Amino acid sequence: MLGVMPTRDAQRLADNQDLDLVEVSPNAKPPVCKIMDYGKYRYEESIKRKEQRKSQKVTMVKEIKFHPGVDTNDLGHKLRQMTEFFKAGHKVKVTLQYRGRENAHKDLGMEVIKKVIEATAEYATLEQQPKFFGRTLSCLLAPRPQQQQKQKPTPPPAPDKEKEKAEE
Repeated sequence: MLGVMPTRDAQRLADNQDLDLVEVSPNAKPPVCKIMDYGKYRYEESIKRKEQRKSQKVTMVKEIKFHPGVDTNDLGHKLRQMTEFFKAGHKVKVTLQYRGRENAHKDLGMEVIKKVIEATAEYATLEQQPKFFGRTLSCLLAPRPQQQQKQKPTPPPAPDKEKEKAEE
């Protein structure tokens, strides 16, 4: 904190210390300047930006496709895939495609989508409601944060047979 001084004096001070005079806030009255090594400052800022990019979490949108007449085993397999995607932190777009005469029974597809949403409720939340786009019905599911995922309740411990005999 050197106080208010003419620009030439401030520049001379910076030159004597082999540093730069950097204008921090030009709109202030009087403008605020700082004496620093500007090259070092820029280098440290670039390192901080790189670290922030490394720590960023990238979420991908995976797509799972169904048809209205999907069999229970196929549905179970796709649901297992979806839970793996949710555990990895990815969003899942559920797409149901209608072919031919299936277009006449759009309610069957809606039932399949509802089953999928209910089955994945433990791992995911509904981010986008099911919508029709021509011959497709789709919705978007996002993973729940890890601490909010419902933990499966542990079954109560089995009673000891010896204790039961002792009580009788």
